[in-house]
Order: sequence, then structure tokens, then C-alpha cells
Amino acid sequence: MPRSLDGLVLAPVVDQAPGQVGTRTRFAYHEKDGEIWAEYAGGDVVRGHLVGTRENDRLDFRYVQLKQDGTTSSGHCVSTVVELPDGRVRLEENWEWESQTGSGTSVVEQLSVEVVQQVTEHAP
Repeated sequence: MPRSLDGLVLAPVVDQAPGQVGTRTRFAYHEKDGEIWAEYAGGDVVRGHLVGTRENDRLDFRYVQLKQDGTTSSGHCVSTVVELPDGRVRLEENWEWESQTGSGTSVVEQLSVEVVQQVTEHAP
């Protein structure tokens, strides 16, 4: 099983559709005893939360988010955890909105320690 997600910060590798999660969105993951959860924000997302379970390299979770325009949305995602050759973690995701129409795939990858420090130093 790839290593724990606890304490990792991940970001999408490409932007999704306008008004959705994008490369400026940061996910702060937590994991304990098969449970996973994360807080996320950035870009068009003011605040988001996800919660679910992990079994081996498979994540299954629900997410909710508040966008800059004041609207909320929610959905379901199943992800595969992959360990990259450099030791970082990648999540290969299949998601579907539950509060609106639409579905798709995305990839988020663990940010290096240097990038996380830069983001933290420049946070308001």
C-alpha cells in the first residue's frame, strides 16, 4: 500500500472547467485508521471539505465546496493512490457531481516541501 496521506498537501496538475477546482487549489489531507478527510481552498473555491474511506490504494469520498460566487456544490469521487518514482503521491480521480450535472477525471499530486513552504510564507 502506498504511504499515508496524513499531513500531505496536494494540488491539481491541470485546471478543470471554470468555477471548479484548479491548479491554485490546495488540498490538506488527513488519514487515520482507514478514514480520510481534507480541507481545500484556492482559485474559485473559497472553502471545501472531503470525507471518506481508504482501502489499500483506493479512496472513496464525498466532497462539498463553497465557490467565489457564493454557490455550493457537492459530489462523489473514487481515487487511486499512486506513489511516483520521486516518492511523492498522486491521486488519479474519477468524480461525479451530485448537486448538478457533470463528471470527469482529474489528477492531483503531492507538492514538494519547498512549494508548501513558499505557499505558507505567502499566505495572508
